Formats: sequence, structure tokens, C-alpha cells
Amino acid sequence: MLDFFTIFSKGGLVLWCFQGVRGPAAAATAPVNALIRSVLLQERGGNNSFTHEALTLKYKLDNQFELVFVVGFQKILTLTYVDKLIDDVHKEFRDKYRNEFQQKGTLGLLNGTFDFKDDFLRLLREAEESSKVRAPTVMKTFEQSVKSQKTVKCMIETRGEKPKEKVKTKKNKGSKKEGVETVTASNKAVPGEKQPSSAGDKEELTKDEILQKNREEFFKRHMKAGEKSSKSPKPDTQKEKGKKPRVWDLGNSNAKVLDYSDSTTNGNSEACPVEEFDPDVALGDRNREPGRLYDLEYESDEEAEEEKVIQNTSKPSTKKGGLGGMFGMLKGLVGSKSLTREDMDPVLEKMKDHLIAKNVAAEIAVQLCESVAKKLEGKVMGTFTTVTSTVKQALQEALVQILQPQRRVDVLRDVMDAQRHRRPYVVTFCGVNGVGKSTNLAKISFWLIENGFSVLIAACDTFRAGAVEQLRTHTRRLNALHPPESHGGRTMVQLYEKGYGKDAAGIAMEAISYARNQGFDVVLVDTAGRMQDNAPLMTALAKLIAVNAPDLVLFVGEALVGNEAVDQLVKFNKALADHSMAQTPRLIDGIVLTKFDTIDDKVGAAISMTYITSKPIVFVGTGQTYCDLRSLNAKAVVAALMKA
Repeated sequence: MLDFFTIFSKGGLVLWCFQGVRGPAAAATAPVNALIRSVLLQERGGNNSFTHEALTLKYKLDNQFELVFVVGFQKILTLTYVDKLIDDVHKEFRDKYRNEFQQKGTLGLLNGTFDFKDDFLRLLREAEESSKVRAPTVMKTFEQSVKSQKTVKCMIETRGEKPKEKVKTKKNKGSKKEGVETVTASNKAVPGEKQPSSAGDKEELTKDEILQKNREEFFKRHMKAGEKSSKSPKPDTQKEKGKKPRVWDLGNSNAKVLDYSDSTTNGNSEACPVEEFDPDVALGDRNREPGRLYDLEYESDEEAEEEKVIQNTSKPSTKKGGLGGMFGMLKGLVGSKSLTREDMDPVLEKMKDHLIAKNVAAEIAVQLCESVAKKLEGKVMGTFTTVTSTVKQALQEALVQILQPQRRVDVLRDVMDAQRHRRPYVVTFCGVNGVGKSTNLAKISFWLIENGFSVLIAACDTFRAGAVEQLRTHTRRLNALHPPESHGGRTMVQLYEKGYGKDAAGIAMEAISYARNQGFDVVLVDTAGRMQDNAPLMTALAKLIAVNAPDLVLFVGEALVGNEAVDQLVKFNKALADHSMAQTPRLIDGIVLTKFDTIDDKVGAAISMTYITSKPIVFVGTGQTYCDLRSLNAKAVVAALMKA
């Protein structure tokens, strides 16, 4: 049973609505608004199904008249006729009111009356009846099965005989090794006995005897090999001088040996003495504006690309002559006709391969091309517009829209809001091993300090050897760049550490309490790197987030990954949801994209990450200095992505 069926324009004007269940007239408003926000506006139309709470919504776009057809029903129901119904309604509605749309245009939508209830009920009945006509497949009875045709005689096996059916099944299964062994065993004669014939041997030898003979031959071969090796034994004098095995104990029995941290120094400014080093190495560009987060830049050679396109299109004209070249040039023009899927398929296939080559995950590339196809199918184009340019422009717009998600994370605004409530703003960093969590945490600390906020770094990576020492080095260098004398005697960055082998959630809780008492503005929580398949570590991360309730959970991912980015983000979110005890679990709020300076124009990881999570990329790491932190520029990323 349908909950509702609605038809509205892309401008948001509802033309007609059917409500199948009793309730308020606005019952369909929230699901349809969620569909518009999450799918239509975000260019995620690769799948024509959308789930909102207890409802499943299916939709169809009419790009010629800018219409959207949406049907909603309970997601626990399996309605096989919904796809046929929405296609029939789409065809019936546009055919009935085609003249009104073409002649009056927008005024026809505003002033028109669409009496479509009787037609819809007729189509609904037809769709329901068509689904009932196809009866479900009935299971075969025993009499209809192959087993019932077998007699008792053919099922009896006599000793020494091999049934023909079993031999056939063995061949079908492809057990070549067993077949070879049985043949060789049957062909070889038993010592001390005469070999009458191969056929007679096969009949006399049973399965157990064949196995016994194969075992004897196997042992004989290995005994001979052992004798050969014993004739020339190699001296094994250097065995005792080899390396001793390392002990990787999960109980952290060697934690005291690796622990170079001092837990009694928390909150003491003498614990982080000022380190003398070259500030130019740590800062990079000295002419920058302090505290400003610059946009990511990319220089696109659009004019050069246009010249290449002109040269490529002029090549076939030189071969075919004037008339043929003219027709070849006009062949790709649409000429005021509506686009079909057949027109777009060759272009979309090339676009999909191009996206995958630029490091976009294969699954995401397919969905993007499908979304563009649905957006353009049936749309009427101008006279001098090519299919390639139309598809490329639609894809560019879709990519820009994806990189600008619904919610923008403004860290500075949120920190100032937390200051007004007299509490620290807590940010937790998580991600897989080796993506640069600690390094980019230090860059973000430097950016916050330059904006006048004091930072407490919580060393919650109690697993990796050297993690605390790495953060201590960053703290010393940051204090050297921003000494207390420059900030009225106030230490701008401190490290809260408890050594190795401790509970990370407990350390984070103590650090937040310490920051609240000491008046720190921001707490940055560094966590251990973990693979998305490691259930114990993912449980520990979910516990840390659930216990401490940070204001912002940032996933740190590197720009070098392709399909792995989707797997990491999906499994991190799933693990946080599964291992959280809260009714509404806390998931990833934003992304830090690292190592962006190593990928040239293969920027597809940014598209994959934002598409799969609908979360913004808050920071982009682009180098080795503290100043190499950028904000994402969607147009620059898309320009790099679309570059040939």
C-alpha cells in the first residue's frame, strides 16, 4: 500500500498529490524535503531509491518539463509494481498536460489545475493486477525431482565397483589431482604379482587399497629425498648467532622500556623547554598573513584545453575534405532535440574512465555518471551545443555541489561559542595508520594559536612507540614559535600525557577536565591509528568518543587512496555506530585530507570521501611546515579533476 504519490516541479511547486493513508496532509512533506536536500540538491541521483526513517521513496525526473515524480511507501513492504507505476504515471501525466506545459510554460504550472486522481487510481489498479498475474514460483514436488526417478538398484554399491555417476561428478568438479593419482596407482602393478590388464586391475583394487598404495609411494619418495640430502649436509654453525625474536605482547609488558614520558610534568611549563631551531624551516612562507587559512589553489589552463579541443575537432576535417569535414563538425551537435541515453552513453563511458584514472573510487564514478544521465535525459538542448560539452558541464556542476556539503564546519566560530559557555572546545582525530594524524594535529594547533586560542594536546595514542615523544617535539617547537612572552606570559600550547599502556578514554577525560580547570580554549585529542577491520581497536575508539562527547570528530585520510577511501569511511562510521551504546551514535563530523601535495591532479579521493559521507573536508594538508594547511576550494579541485 502506498503512503503517498506526489508530482512537483523542480522549482518546488506541488502540482498534484495523492495520500494513501489517513493522517495530516503534511505527512509527505518531511520525507520529500529530505529527498530534495540529500539527493536532488546534492547531485546524488545515481540511485532512484531513498530511505527516510520508516519510508522508502522512489523518484523519477522529467528533465524536459522540469518535473519530479515521487512515491513513498513503508520500507518493510516489498512492492514489485512501484517501478512500473511510476513509469506509467510519468508517461500518462506528461502526455495529458504536454500542450499546457509547452504553450504556457511557467504560467501553466502556476495557474493550471491538474485533475489526475481518476487516471492515477486506474494506473494503480493496473499495476497491482499486473503484479498479481505473475504467480510466485512453486517448489517442485518429490515426484518431479530427478531423485524420484532413481531406482533402489542403482543406489546399491558393490565392493570393488565404481559407480559411473560418481566418476562423472569428479570430472565435473575438476579434481584432476585425485584422478591422476588413481590412474597411476591402477596402472602400476603390485610387486610380486602379475599384471594381467589395466581393466582387471581397476576392478580388483578398491578405494582403500589405492589410498594405501599412494601412501606407500609417497613415503618411499620422501625417504629417497632424505637420503640424498643426508649425503651432503651443510654445516649449521651460525644458527645461534641469529636474531632473537621480538616479543610483541598485547599486554604491553615492554611498555616501561619504551616509555620515555614523564607523567608528573602535565601542566608544568618547564616540561616543554624552549627549543632552538630555524623558524624558516617550520614556517615556510614568512610573507603570509598570520592566522589566515588560505584556500587550496590550482592553476587551470582553460585556454590551452580549448585550443586542444579545436585542434582535435579540426583533424578529421582535413582528411575528409570540405563537405565531409563540415558534416563531421555538425555531427556532434544536438540541434534542439531532447537528449537520449544512447546519445550520452559513449560520453559518459569516457567520463567514467577519466574519473577512475583521477583516483575516484570506481563505484562512486559509476554513480556520478548515472546521476548526470538522469539529470540530462530528456532535456532539450540548444542548436549549437555538443553532447560532450553538455555532459561535461553537468558533471562539473555535480562535482562542485558534492564538494560543498549541506553543513559547513566553522571551527573558529564554534571555539568562540564554547568560550562564551566557559568550556573547552574538544576535537578528536581518528584514522588508519600512517596518514599523518599527529603532524596535521600540530598544524591545526599552530593555526589556532595564531588566531589567539590556547591549545591543550591530549596524547591518547598509548600504543605506538614514539607517539608521545613526537607530540612533545611539536609542543616544544610551537612554544618556540609562540613563546609566552608574546602572549602576556601565557603558555599557548601544552601537552597532557600519561605515558604508554593506559586507557585512552580515561586520558582524554582527564585532559578535558584539566583544560576546563586551567582555562584552555581548545583540546585536541590524538588517537592511535587503527585499521577499519580491527574490532577491538574500533570498540576502544567508539568508547573514547561516547565517554567524552567531543564537539568535533575528524577523520584523517590521505589523498593517495582510491577505492580504499570508501571502505575506510564506511567501516569507521559503521564501527562507531555498532560499538556505541547511545541511541543516536556519534559519527564522523568532518574530514582532514592529508598529503595533498603528492598527488598532482589525481584529486579523486576528495570526491570519494565527501560523496560517501556527505561530510565536509575541513582542512587540507599540503606540505611539511606548520603553515601548510589549507581550506578546500571546490572549484580548484574540480578543475584539476576535469583536466585531460
